[in-house]
Amino acid sequence: MAAVKTQSRSGWRRLDEAAFGIIYGAVMVLSILLAQGSHPAPPLKTAVVLFGSVLAITLAKAFAEFLGNALEVKERMTRHSWRAAWQHSTPTLAVANVPTALLLAAWLGWIDPQTALVASQVLCVALLALLGARAGWVLDHRVFPAILGALFVGSFGGLLSIMKYVIH
Repeated sequence: MAAVKTQSRSGWRRLDEAAFGIIYGAVMVLSILLAQGSHPAPPLKTAVVLFGSVLAITLAKAFAEFLGNALEVKERMTRHSWRAAWQHSTPTLAVANVPTALLLAAWLGWIDPQTALVASQVLCVALLALLGARAGWVLDHRVFPAILGALFVGSFGGLLSIMKYVIH
């Protein structure tokens, strides 16, 4: 029983440590999909633009963190500090994997392109809601604040998704 408790605790801890990157990645994916407009590019192009954009921004964030940390602590940049900066940035890139895979599936004709876009948006909103619920739970250890956190943070992603359809 203790092993199960330790295992689940470490899973929550990993989620907590990755929260910044997951939130950043989900908002980035939603924003890129929003920029596609009401008539998005073909699924392959959308997948390449989505993953390439998230990769470029993630690399820029990791490099900025890498250099900023060197200046802050006044230490030389090493493989270890680069690895730490990259490790902190990988959750951002990881969020783009499923939407990219969905768009590639649409390109292959396995699913409808609109289904891929909507499923990608739902995934990002669900990730935001999960982290909002987690924040509410961690802060108050009660269900109601967890629900409020999920609604608040999830509605931010939902608003971005709705904006895509209202603007275009």
